[in-house]
Amino acid sequence: MMKPFRLAAPSLAAALALSACATTGEPTPLADAGNVALGQRAYVDGPIVQPVAVIEDSRCPMNARCVWAGRVRLEMVWIRGNGDKQPFEVTLGEATPLADGAIRLESVRPEKMTNVELKPEDYRFSFRFDGGL
Repeated sequence: MMKPFRLAAPSLAAALALSACATTGEPTPLADAGNVALGQRAYVDGPIVQPVAVIEDSRCPMNARCVWAGRVRLEMVWIRGNGDKQPFEVTLGEATPLADGAIRLESVRPEKMTNVELKPEDYRFSFRFDGGL
C-alpha cells in the first residue's frame, strides 16, 4: 500500500508546474519577420508592423501556365513607438517607404494552386526592412 505523502508529491509537483504558466501581464512576443500571419505583429529590423488583410492575390497558381505572374498586395499597419497605428500597403517584391527606410514584402506562402482556395489563416509572409540609423 502506498503512503499518503507519496501520492501528494506528484500532485504538488503538477500544481507547481502549472502555476508557472500563469500570465505575467507581459506583452506577447513579436513574430519572426520571416513567418508572419495575418493579424500578427512582427518586429522587422526596426519598425513593428502587422499585416491586416490580403487586398489582392493574383499570383499564377504553381500548377498552371499564365501569361502574367500576378501579384500580392497587403493592407498593413505600422505600430509607431508612441502606440499610434499608421495604415499602409505593400506589394510583393516592391519597396515601400516607411519610417526612415523602406519595407519589402519578400515572400508569401503557401504557393497558390488551382484546386485549393487559400483562407486568410493559411497565409504566411516574410518582410525585410532596409534603412535606419
